[in-house]
Parts: sequence; C-alpha cells; structure tokens
Amino acid sequence: MSKPIDILCVGEVLIDFIGHQSEKKINETKDYHRYLGGSPTNVAMNTARLGLNTYLISTVGKDGFGDYVLDKLNTANVKTDYVQVIKDKPTSVIFVSRTSGTPDFIPFREADCVITESQISTEALKSAKVFHTTCFALSKKPAQTTIITKAEEAYKLGCKLSIDLNFANKLWDNKEEAVKIIQAYCKYNPLLKISEDDMRRFFGEILPHDEIFTYFHNAGVDLICLTLGSEGVKLSQKDKEIIEMPAVKIDKVLDATGAGDAFWSGFLYAYIQKMDIEKCLKIALNLAALKLQNVGRLPEEINLKE
Repeated sequence: MSKPIDILCVGEVLIDFIGHQSEKKINETKDYHRYLGGSPTNVAMNTARLGLNTYLISTVGKDGFGDYVLDKLNTANVKTDYVQVIKDKPTSVIFVSRTSGTPDFIPFREADCVITESQISTEALKSAKVFHTTCFALSKKPAQTTIITKAEEAYKLGCKLSIDLNFANKLWDNKEEAVKIIQAYCKYNPLLKISEDDMRRFFGEILPHDEIFTYFHNAGVDLICLTLGSEGVKLSQKDKEIIEMPAVKIDKVLDATGAGDAFWSGFLYAYIQKMDIEKCLKIALNLAALKLQNVGRLPEEINLKE
C-alpha cells in the first residue's frame, strides 16, 4: 500500500529574530529581522518546496505571530491540518545571532512545546513514510512525552523515524534526562543527523568521530550523518565503510542559521525518493550551500537539477 504522506515534521515552530549585524554576539546586536523558524518547521518548508507532501505537527498561540506562521506555512504548501492553535500561551520566539558559524540563541518557549497525542492520529502515522523530529522538541513536556509515545507507534506501523540531534544544554533541565530521552528515541532506529557542535555539547568534550558513531550504533541507530561545517560530512552505516564528502565551495557565507536543516531536508528528500546514499549526501550538501548564501530561509524557487 502506498503512503500518501511523505513526511510528518513534529516539533517546534518559532518566530526567529535573526540579528541584522553580521558576526555580532546577541548582546552586541542592535537590530533583528523576523523569520519563520524552528528546525522541524524549516525541514517542512524545505521539503514542501522540493515537491514532497509534507505535514507539520506543531502548536502556535492565538496571536499575530501565530497568524504569521500559518500564512507562511500555507504559502509554502506545508499541510497545517495538525497545527494546533491555543489561547493560553503565545507563539514561541527565539533571538539568534547572525554568524558564519554556529549561532548563539535565546529562546522564549511557550506554545511550541504544547504538542499533544490528539494531534498525531494513528491514521496519520500509517499514511506517513517518515516521522521527523528534533532534540529541541524533545527537551520539554508535554511535547517530549507525545513524541516518544508516537515515535514508538510510528516505528511499529512501519514508518521510518528521523531526528536532528541539535542538542543544547540550555534547553534541558538536566543532562541525565536528555541522555535518557535521546536513547529512548534512538531505540527505534531513526535516521540520525548530528553536528560536531552538537556532539561537543552532548558529550561535554571533543570525541573522535569513530567513538561518536559507535555510541549511536550501540544505541540502536543504523545510519548516522555527522556534519562537519566547511569540512563536509561523514556518514556511518552499521557494519559498512564510512562515507566522506567535502562541502560545496561558496564565495561567502551570509547566514549559517538553518544550514543544518537545509542539509537534512535535502537528505530526507532524496531518501524518500529512494536514491542511493551518496546521491542523498550530494543533494544535502548542495542545499546546505544554497542556504549559507541566503539570510533566513532558502529561496522559494529551488532548482533540483542544479
């Protein structure tokens, strides 16, 4: 039986206020520009622009920012049937530094973490090829409980799981809880995307890449994609040789915010199209390069042939 939903993106939708001044810390930034943000939201927007049938499962407040979010999602052809609008919490916002490296951020989390089980039906899980979420989304209840519960159900129904392990200590009450929840999700063998910065924060030290891969393979993950910024990417599949690819060369980085999301959007797009792993990586690297040359989101028109 064919599955009509290509990807369910589950997690945070935010208003990103990205600094206007480049290479400035948040305390030095004078002006911010508004963008639609949130890692699973970026993936939803990107994959919809690439032609996939994409649904976002998230929550916004009944306010002007919530209206802005829904308008942008609908314009990008992201299905919003499972986006909940609530009255008692405002739409979440986050302030982000504009940088060529990993940006600093200050989150003001409200509605984004109020994701309930009623938003994710069994029928939706049966109809979906991929169930994607983020470490950010898993960091706060009730979204945390909902996502873990529904991830298990999705796995049992034959839906492939995915996660961007965008770990940040400031989002979690304690490290022990983070490790426990991440390991609980990894039991269901998701496609796993991590970065060197994520891993430095998660492990509290810089570990050799082989040790990182071994840790997550032992946790139950078959495919791990480690992004290395300007150095490209390494991909480890259980019991196979590691694949390495260089980053696409660009003249100037305008904004690194969302580059990882662009990378993973390209990878998931190609994976859903049943392309081989090296082709998945090539498309992912090209989309990341395109994002680095644009402030905010990817351009609305994406030429897949290029």
